[in-house]
Amino acid sequence: MIPFKLIIITLALTVLNSCGGINENAAIPLAQTARPTFIDIGNYSIHFSAQLTNQLPLEVARKYKISQSKNTALLNIAVVENMTQIPVSANISVKATNLAGQRKNFTLRMLHDKEAIYYIGETSVANHETLIFDIEVIPEDTAETAQIRFESKFYID
Repeated sequence: MIPFKLIIITLALTVLNSCGGINENAAIPLAQTARPTFIDIGNYSIHFSAQLTNQLPLEVARKYKISQSKNTALLNIAVVENMTQIPVSANISVKATNLAGQRKNFTLRMLHDKEAIYYIGETSVANHETLIFDIEVIPEDTAETAQIRFESKFYID
């Protein structure tokens, strides 16, 4: 079993590692505040991320039958009960559009990895394409609803 936190850390390190090398002559841009990767609603935390599938470790991609491609974005969502840190099922809907207003289809599938529960979906992306994700999450056995909106820009070259 790959623990939930290990997968999140691996994904974060993979993204950081893929930022490229140092060019001593390049201007260094000012750092921007990182966007949140989770929100709390009542008794639950909702974790979310988006990245290219070719950034996943090969072992993770094979295990979850995710094709690695620089042109495919992966959305990953997990819901955890705060007090027990136990993953819970949820009803999740996703609407994603690019900056031109074109809708991107995400069909989420639920993955179980022993105690962990993940919802993942994939869609094709172009170089420098920004997707705006509007996500609604209703954890199982609750009326609490979370509305999440975030953007992610994908670099494939």
